Amino acid sequence: MPTRETELRNGVGAATKNVADHAIAIARLELRLALLELKQKAGTFAGGIGLLIGAAVFSLFALGFLLTAAAAGLATALPTWLAILIVGVALVLLTAGLALIGVQMLKSAVPPVPEQAIAEAKETREAVKANGSHRTP
Repeated sequence: MPTRETELRNGVGAATKNVADHAIAIARLELRLALLELKQKAGTFAGGIGLLIGAAVFSLFALGFLLTAAAAGLATALPTWLAILIVGVALVLLTAGLALIGVQMLKSAVPPVPEQAIAEAKETREAVKANGSHRTP
């Protein structure tokens, strides 16, 4: 025979189950929302990358046209072959200069050893060996 106490227990149990079911449903909906948002952002990111690649390709074409215009401009005062040769030599010199600077930067970065951190570690090790007593150089 159901008593008031058993009805309250069943009511609380049912309410607890109902709250848990709602919490699970909310969590699933939030997960679906997060996945949709990530898909949308990934699509936007991919579109941006595609546009940047397109911009890079067109900038190369623009550079070619600008260099051609420079050679054509020089060709008004010089023979065409000489104007093209001057622009070509300027490009080779620019390329060589950039390559030399790049090689120097690479040489200064290799090997990638944290020299300051190593020196600090050696000083710390020496300080520990000296039992914390500080020696002035």
